[in-house]
Amino acid sequence: MSKEFHKLALDYHQGKRPGKIFVSSHKSLETHEDLSLAYTPGVAAPVREIDEDKSKVYDYTIKGNLVAVITDGSAVLGLGNIGPLAAKPVMEGKSVLFKRFADIDVFDIEVDTQDVDEFVQTVKNIAPTFGGINLEDISAPRCFEIEQRLIEELDIPVFHDDQHGTAIIIAAGLLNALEIQEKTLENATLTCLGAGAAGIATLDLLCELGFKKDNILLVDSKGIVTNNRENLSKEKTRYASNTEQQTLADAMDGCDVFVGVASANLVSKDMVKSMADKPIVFALSNPDPEISPADANSVRDDLIMATGRSDYSNQVNNVLGFPFIFRGALDAKASEINLVMKIAAVNALRDLAKLEVPAEVLKTYGIDSLAFGKDYIIPKPFDPRLITSVPKAVFDAAKSSGVSRL
Repeated sequence: MSKEFHKLALDYHQGKRPGKIFVSSHKSLETHEDLSLAYTPGVAAPVREIDEDKSKVYDYTIKGNLVAVITDGSAVLGLGNIGPLAAKPVMEGKSVLFKRFADIDVFDIEVDTQDVDEFVQTVKNIAPTFGGINLEDISAPRCFEIEQRLIEELDIPVFHDDQHGTAIIIAAGLLNALEIQEKTLENATLTCLGAGAAGIATLDLLCELGFKKDNILLVDSKGIVTNNRENLSKEKTRYASNTEQQTLADAMDGCDVFVGVASANLVSKDMVKSMADKPIVFALSNPDPEISPADANSVRDDLIMATGRSDYSNQVNNVLGFPFIFRGALDAKASEINLVMKIAAVNALRDLAKLEVPAEVLKTYGIDSLAFGKDYIIPKPFDPRLITSVPKAVFDAAKSSGVSRL
C-alpha cells in the first residue's frame, strides 16, 4: 500500500475516538424509573424468568443477536502470526461488517494463547454470552480441530469464516462461471493452490456439490500433494493424488479451473496460457493476487477471472456470506451451521447474480449496466437484496434440516 493510503487508514482508525466500534444502549435510561427497570430492582424480573426457563434468555437479553468474533492472532490477513493485539483492528473490522450488513451485534475477542486445548476451553467458558461464534484468522491445521471440537461441544453456531465463508463464496462464483463457460462440476478439472483453511474447506464443499476428487490437484509450497509425500496432515491426505506430476505448472497444464488461496505472483502467464479452453481463474490472494487480471487477460481472451479485490470485476469477498449466514442462523435459533445451510447460501448467492441488477446497485458502484456474464458471476457486497435472499435460504435450511429451535 502507498504511504498516502497507509496514513489515511491510520487516520481512519484513530480519529477523535480510536477504533471502529462502541457499545450503546437502545433502552431509555433518563429517569429514576428507567434506572429501577434497567438495574435493581427491575432486573431481577428477567433473572427469575431465565432461572426458571433457560430458553427465555433469548427473550430478555442480547444473546440471540450477539456473535463473538474470536481469534488467537495466528493467521491474520497475509501478515501471518502477529498475535492477538495486532489482530484486534481486523476483528473490529469484522464486527463493523456484521453490524452494517446484517444488524448483528458483535464483541471482538482476542485470546492470548495458541494452545488448542486452552483456546477451546476459553471459548466454551464464554459461550453462554453469545448466540454464535465466528472464529477468525486461526492458522491451519489447528483451526480444523478447534472448530470441530467447538461444534461438537457447544449448542450454538460455530463458524470458521476463513474456511467456510471463503468456500461458500468461491463455490457460488465458480458454479456460475462453470455454467457460463459451458463446463460441468462432474467433468471439470481443478488445480487448488493453497492447502490451508480456505483451500481445504473449498475443496470439501466443491466435492459435496459434485466435483470429482479424482479431478482435483492440490498444490502447496512444496508442489503437488501426492500420496508419496511424507508427514502430510490428515486434511492434505484426503486430496493427495497418484501422479508423477510435481509442480504448479504441471498441475495447471490443461486444467479447467484454477483456485488460488495462497500468495501473490505465484502464477505465470505461461501457466494460464497452458490451461484448457475457456478456463476459470480465481486468484484470491489479498492484497495482491496469484496473477493479476491484466497479465491473465493478456494471454487468454476466453477466461473468466475473479480476485479478492474490489477494484476488479468478480470480487470474491466473504462479506457476501458471513453476515447473512449468521443472520439466518440466529433468526432460526439454530444449534449449528450445517452443510445444508452452507449449500443453501451457495445457491442463494448463485441465483441472485442471475437477476436483474437494481439501479441503486449501479449507482453505488458508479456503473451504467451490469448483467450476469463473464464480468459478473457473483453479487456485489452492497446489493440490498442479499439481506433478504441469503438469510431466508439459511433460515429455511436450518428448519428443514432439524437444527432450528423454532
